[in-house]
Amino acid sequence: MYINKLHPIWLEQIVELWNEEIGSDFPMRNELFRQNTFEDNNTLIEGSFVVTDEEDKVIAFIVSKVWKENEDYKMDREVGWIQALLVKGQYRKKGIGTKLLVLAENAMQSNGAKVVHLGRDPWHYFPGIPTQYKTYQKWFEKHGYNIGQLQYDLIQTFNNTQPFFLKYKNINISILHMNEMEKFLLFLHREFPGRWEYEARQYFEKNGDGREFVVMKKEGRIIGFCRINDANSPFIAQNVYWSPLWNGKLGGIGPLGISKEERKKGFGEGIVKAAINILWERNIRTMLIDWTTLTDFYGKLNFHVWKEYQQYSKHL
Repeated sequence: MYINKLHPIWLEQIVELWNEEIGSDFPMRNELFRQNTFEDNNTLIEGSFVVTDEEDKVIAFIVSKVWKENEDYKMDREVGWIQALLVKGQYRKKGIGTKLLVLAENAMQSNGAKVVHLGRDPWHYFPGIPTQYKTYQKWFEKHGYNIGQLQYDLIQTFNNTQPFFLKYKNINISILHMNEMEKFLLFLHREFPGRWEYEARQYFEKNGDGREFVVMKKEGRIIGFCRINDANSPFIAQNVYWSPLWNGKLGGIGPLGISKEERKKGFGEGIVKAAINILWERNIRTMLIDWTTLTDFYGKLNFHVWKEYQQYSKHL
């Protein structure tokens, strides 16, 4: 067996291994792995590896990340992430996963990380370990990882009648127009600095034209937003990662946020309803919300749990 630095030459074999092991639950695509791993500037190549056998076939891999981008998005530079770690079934219990994990942890620590999260990385695949994989959970616990919160993906399928009627006085809800981009980014920087601002700026850098953002305005001021995604979005977004599992169209909803001074007025539920209506008008009936704990909030709109994830972290 040989340990190699992660490189795009292994892309197709990595995706093949992924789909052999967990593809029935989370089908991977070449373009998704390329986007989230090889094209993410935060991927730590010196802490990411591919293991091959004597026939040069990929039998394991690990991807680690640290925050490396220069822009100040209030992202914690003392955090590292394991994006993915997978060993081919017949090669497990031979110490390969442990070796890869130690190499990745050492590399992240050398690059300033003091704590490591499983998943949750920029351009992540999962917000934690899917709870259906109990063996994986126990393995990471044995290697010093501590349990955090449960996170959920929620899903709902709507019928052919438009879901919601909305009427607000002095409130306007619409798709973001490109001439509002700077105003919108300033809103995010003020109200939601960090990951959501980073993701929005990445969206515009990747030729997004605004159709994925629903904005709520009061007297011309942006007071809230909700992200929506579908197959026509400029890149594969989190809540439609696993759309190959559906024969029909899948839409994604979230994240969403309302400005501090306008909360607790029902606007959060209102903008989600507007987002649902817009996806429905795009002939999408099945909609998914990823990485949330707000099961009661979305439950009011009849969303129910589809997947759950256990978060894990380790102090180095």
